[in-house]
Amino acid sequence: MNTLLWGPGGLVAADFLQMFLHFALLSLLAIGGAITTAPDMQRFIVGHKGWLTDAQFTASIALAQAAPGPNVLFVAVIGWNVGGLAGVAATLAGSLLPSTTLALTATRWGARHKESRAIRAFTAGMAPLTLGLLLSTGWVLLEPTRTHWASAALVAVTLVIMLRTRLSPLWPVALGALVGALGGLG
Repeated sequence: MNTLLWGPGGLVAADFLQMFLHFALLSLLAIGGAITTAPDMQRFIVGHKGWLTDAQFTASIALAQAAPGPNVLFVAVIGWNVGGLAGVAATLAGSLLPSTTLALTATRWGARHKESRAIRAFTAGMAPLTLGLLLSTGWVLLEPTRTHWASAALVAVTLVIMLRTRLSPLWPVALGALVGALGGLG
């Protein structure tokens, strides 16, 4: 079997192209970072294609977010779990090439026109959009544990800590890890 044409799960070159194109489109919508497009990644990878289960998808993101390095690494882990090295190439190239090209072009143009009313309005309007995308990502990632009381409690405690204190976000992450290690969500 040719490993360049066939992936671990029987994926063919057309599947990798489709994955690349889907992630490329999402990269242009990733306002606030790649994580904001996780709900549609989940819809495509889990719901539409069935390449991963909900639990595998969530575990891919959790593993990548726990590792040191850029947050976009979750895209590589999802690609690896779907199609090995070819999956990593498809998801990372799809996620990075279009958005990087657009960001470089827009940054150069925006720097030349930073005082224009349109640029200031655009910048101000992006904050609520980013917040909404992050909230939808959190909702999708909570899916496997949404029925457990500890999930709702952790979300509430995290919100209070982040809104009312100046503590590092690492403390709620540590609290979630502790609850998970003690079996509170399983």
